[in-house]
Amino acid sequence: MARRKQLGQILKEMELVKESQIQEALAVQQKKGGAIGRILIRLGYVTEEELSLALGAQVGMEVINLDEMEIPQEIIDKIPASMTRSAKIIPVRLENNTLTVAMANPLNMSALDDIRFMMNCEVKGAVSSEESVKRALDKYYREETGPGSILEELTKNAGEENIEILDTKGSSVDIANVEAMADQAPIKKLLNYILLHAIKAQASDIHFEPFAKEFKVRYRVDGILYEMVPPPLHLALAIISRIKVMANMDISETRKPQDNRIPLMVGGKKIDIRVSTLPTVGGESVVMRVLDKSVVALDLDNIGLRDEDAKLIKKLMVLPNGIIVVTGPTGSGKTTTLYSALNYINTVKQKIITTEDPVEYDLPGIIQCEIKDDIGVTYAICLRNILRQDPDKILVGEMRDAETARMGIEASLTGHLVLTTLHTNDAPQSIARLLDLGIEPYLVTATVEAIIAQRLIRRICPKCKEEIDPTDEMLMELQLKEEDIQGKKFFYGKKCTDCNNVGYKGRMALFEIMLLTNKIKTLIMEQASTEKLRLRTRQDGMRTLRESGLLAIFDGQSTVEEVVKETLAIQ
Repeated sequence: MARRKQLGQILKEMELVKESQIQEALAVQQKKGGAIGRILIRLGYVTEEELSLALGAQVGMEVINLDEMEIPQEIIDKIPASMTRSAKIIPVRLENNTLTVAMANPLNMSALDDIRFMMNCEVKGAVSSEESVKRALDKYYREETGPGSILEELTKNAGEENIEILDTKGSSVDIANVEAMADQAPIKKLLNYILLHAIKAQASDIHFEPFAKEFKVRYRVDGILYEMVPPPLHLALAIISRIKVMANMDISETRKPQDNRIPLMVGGKKIDIRVSTLPTVGGESVVMRVLDKSVVALDLDNIGLRDEDAKLIKKLMVLPNGIIVVTGPTGSGKTTTLYSALNYINTVKQKIITTEDPVEYDLPGIIQCEIKDDIGVTYAICLRNILRQDPDKILVGEMRDAETARMGIEASLTGHLVLTTLHTNDAPQSIARLLDLGIEPYLVTATVEAIIAQRLIRRICPKCKEEIDPTDEMLMELQLKEEDIQGKKFFYGKKCTDCNNVGYKGRMALFEIMLLTNKIKTLIMEQASTEKLRLRTRQDGMRTLRESGLLAIFDGQSTVEEVVKETLAIQ
């Protein structure tokens, strides 16, 4: 392998710096550290543009002068205007299924990965000056850069591409036509753009919703749905069919729900997309759940637990047996908490087996089983067979019926630690839910060690966070008095481009940890009401979800509105 030239040598060969200037920069680097290129810029010997050209040459990229070439329109049309402007790139030629793009920043490899994913072809970078890229963008692309312009650009030639307008409500559709539509370039391009846009926004779900007169596309970020510019209604069937093709679904079956997965590589990251279809009066509705492990911190120290709560959960995770229940509504982060707990106890000395519906993330070193009710692979059957596999710890995705609950209790009584979930509003209500499943009180007290309730709230954007004085309405919503907030600070997000003008960026969890103390077990045996259990847990020192939310407010992590919204019914 040829040895890469030093950056200083390349700059000298380009006649941009002298040897004495290189030596001066090296002396500064030896004293203060830093990259030689940035030092030369600070000294005023090279410009950002000259450094970019040299860096491109250093990594073996072709240097292109965009001002001296005329790029064919069919090459320009390969990449949407929005993507070229955001990444500062220009497509220049396509040869042997390899697209060459000129870029102002030769180190922006993620842009090449994005184009590779979107275009489904090999992509090669070349380097050009930032000014010439800007001039080329103004020359070849219109100013509009939003999703609307991309949709217009991708669909303006729909007639030329022979995209047929089909009645999505018809009783029969020509499958050959549908397959041809789903395989056409504009449809692939449009769907790839939607996926890329949602993944970059760290969306958790993408919704494709056909109605009588419109086709909506929405994506969920930090628990909130945002609507994209809707594609034309006549493309709905083609887009949904394309999704089903990618997910290896039966595109001829439109009367029954289907689900499957799409494995993707985006920007060098492995991303799984879980696809679910649902027949509706307007056509098939599709929801794609984006499972991007790189944006999920599967670590007990990084999921929002306060130090004392993290220590308590770590102690619970190393118990030899018992049941630990994580409860909360759908989308409250229960799976992330459970996976983080499993990662904490995942060592070569422990055999861990999970039963999940479905498996959301692959966890190295952990045996994961997927529930398939349609062929009789239920939680109860899986659990019965798991006990013959000599596990130490078991994860049961959900205790949804009496049989599963009884099998979980049996596993606990035979020397296994069982982690599971329930759907209740708070921790004390989980006791009533277990009893409703037909579990005797003495079995609950003999096996359940702790119940962890949780909610997700949005974090204030750190770039636009600003202190505010709480209003009387805020204090009333939190049931606080003036004396309760002495020395406390309140914050909110002013909204900025970094958070897409919403004032929030990312989410954190609120936790409520209920330990089954002897006094709580006595109340359970007496079949005391949920209110009595809640009062006793408070006396034992349990911090409620609302109280955890107050701490998040006072720490400057979230807002009054978020905490009130997520903890209103569980004060």
